[in-house]
Amino acid sequence: MPNIKVFSGTSHPDLAQRIVDRLGIDVGKVVTKKFSNLETCVEIGESVRGEDVYIIQSGSGEVNDNLMELLIMINACKIASASRVTAVIPCFPYARQDKKDKNGDIPEKDNNRSRATVKCNEWKFRSRAPISAKLVANMLSVAGADHIITMDLHASQIQGFFDIPVDNLFAEPAVLKWIKENIPEWRNSIIVSPDAGGAKRVTSIADRLNVEFALIHKERKKANEVASMVLVGDVKERIAILVDDMADTCGTICHAAEKLTEAGATKVYAILTHGIFSGPAISRINNACFEAVVVTNTIPQDGHMKECPKIRCIDVSMMFAEAVRRTHNGESVSYLFSNVPY
Repeated sequence: MPNIKVFSGTSHPDLAQRIVDRLGIDVGKVVTKKFSNLETCVEIGESVRGEDVYIIQSGSGEVNDNLMELLIMINACKIASASRVTAVIPCFPYARQDKKDKNGDIPEKDNNRSRATVKCNEWKFRSRAPISAKLVANMLSVAGADHIITMDLHASQIQGFFDIPVDNLFAEPAVLKWIKENIPEWRNSIIVSPDAGGAKRVTSIADRLNVEFALIHKERKKANEVASMVLVGDVKERIAILVDDMADTCGTICHAAEKLTEAGATKVYAILTHGIFSGPAISRINNACFEAVVVTNTIPQDGHMKECPKIRCIDVSMMFAEAVRRTHNGESVSYLFSNVPY
């Protein structure tokens, strides 16, 4: 593949190596270091003049440091006369901050103030919430990115935050392949969304497997804390497969698994695109009733897999490699999620 350079940030070098191995090229030379005041310094170690550059950096681990490193790498390549710079961001950072959330827990009384007054104050507070995903989109564009490749955005409207092309890949074909190869009784399964927002995702998978789907309606009192859950659908005597785009502290999926077991599910699996697993996530999974928790390698999972034997990992490097190849050759990536060769 002539006139192409692929560089890796420090967030996920293993995925970058898998991608370039599939492309049949080498990872570009780049030196990343920090000064004593923790400023990030990046030096591109080879010429990128006139080249089609791809920078692979996932929004995981030290998110803020990795985002800043990505911005500096993009800018370094752009001002070194690269013809095009594409940011390959397997897990898009700040994707959950995509809107001003109008919902909140409104107490009945607060220091003798009426509920109406408290509700009014809550709305005022919410009106000053940031839309950080849009800010990240602006930062990437200003840094010099010409194109974005990512996977399973938490909210599809994030694509509209950009004035540059965004290719949002889907992990769905890899998920379908894993289900058929690793769950013998998958024909007696039911696909479950742990929240109403994932209904479209689970219906697509259920249709392709020709099985039924269900969803769980959840209410939150605050971030990373679920107040209540209501199951909509019949899971009795079936294998329940929870499908979601990401799991952070895993409170939602663990509560959902418990709810499904109480409703009569024989086995419970969880399949997640982005396994963040922060805070008490690993201990919660170890204590939960999952047969397996399946994630993709958009985020490094080696450490998590050592701590939790229930975690399985799907390699999606072939999808990113194919997206890079098609983009470089000027081909469409629109239907990539259903046409990737395995």
